[in-house]
Amino acid sequence: MRAIEVCRTQELGGHLKKCDTCGFEHPAYNSCRNRHCPKCQSLAKAKWLKKQTAELLPVGYFHLVFTLPHVLNLLILAHKRVLLNILFQAVSETLLEFGYTHLRGTVGFIAVLHTWDQTLKDHFHLHCLIPAGALSPDQRRWIKARKNFLFRVEPLSRVFRGKFLYLMKKAIRQGKLPSSAPRLSNTDWVVYAKKPFASPQQVLDYLGRYTYRVAISNNRILRAKDGEVTFTYRDRKDKDRKKTLTLPAEEFIRRFLLHVLPEGFMRIRHFGLLANRTKKHSLPQCRKLLGLNPLLPEIPQQSIQELMRELTGIDISRCPACKKGTMLVVAELPKLRPWDSS
Repeated sequence: MRAIEVCRTQELGGHLKKCDTCGFEHPAYNSCRNRHCPKCQSLAKAKWLKKQTAELLPVGYFHLVFTLPHVLNLLILAHKRVLLNILFQAVSETLLEFGYTHLRGTVGFIAVLHTWDQTLKDHFHLHCLIPAGALSPDQRRWIKARKNFLFRVEPLSRVFRGKFLYLMKKAIRQGKLPSSAPRLSNTDWVVYAKKPFASPQQVLDYLGRYTYRVAISNNRILRAKDGEVTFTYRDRKDKDRKKTLTLPAEEFIRRFLLHVLPEGFMRIRHFGLLANRTKKHSLPQCRKLLGLNPLLPEIPQQSIQELMRELTGIDISRCPACKKGTMLVVAELPKLRPWDSS
């Protein structure tokens, strides 16, 4: 919370910029670079998306969502690292198993963890993006999946539940979780299959919206005044209508902090033929079988100025006053010492 509070302020220091034409000056303060900060994800997302663009296959993509029962929420909040790792493992084992039994090959997928709903309450689920097909065991064939169907969600839900419960019980025996964990065998486990993406570009658009998101973006916050915060949300139970919600500031902050992940925890992971340890060989082979150059397209190196111009259409090196000159760094601004702020 402290990192977000001081982001792009004097406390983090920065540098002074001056226009080489009209002499206009303004300070540019450093970012906190915290992955939970709404202001610090744009460049990271842009760089990651360029890498994913190079790795997209020319096939359809499916979108599956695996959701944990809400009765687990309190236990997850107390043991995030253990139970969220179990979630990733249960989902990955389920999808890889279904790939072998139904497509007779190895599937690949990207799994993205989300921990929130539209009103910032805890809602733990994985979004999985899966190319429509599998690589044969001998790696000589690309096995196509049906155009509008991958796997039935009912058996997916049962297998997912079984694997998660097995792994959770194992963690209890190992002392990683309390023995008082809730009983879940009769609880509904939801796996939702969304409509397949129509094109690789739609996959990229989705990845851009969902991968580097935090619990709430700045543009959803309408007002912060008199100890209250008002923000917009989509009501999924009311035909996705856009509504507003006002919370006491303390409650808003409490809900936001529910979604801070353990240090070093990876919330975007790749599995199967897209796993980091295997895709160096499997991805070029898939490209070859699908009629593409096996070599991945090179990703051009871009400066921060070039990336920002591409993202926003704004040249951040151009003087905002005269619109002609170039802003040059003329001095370093030291970090503000705590006792200086008074």
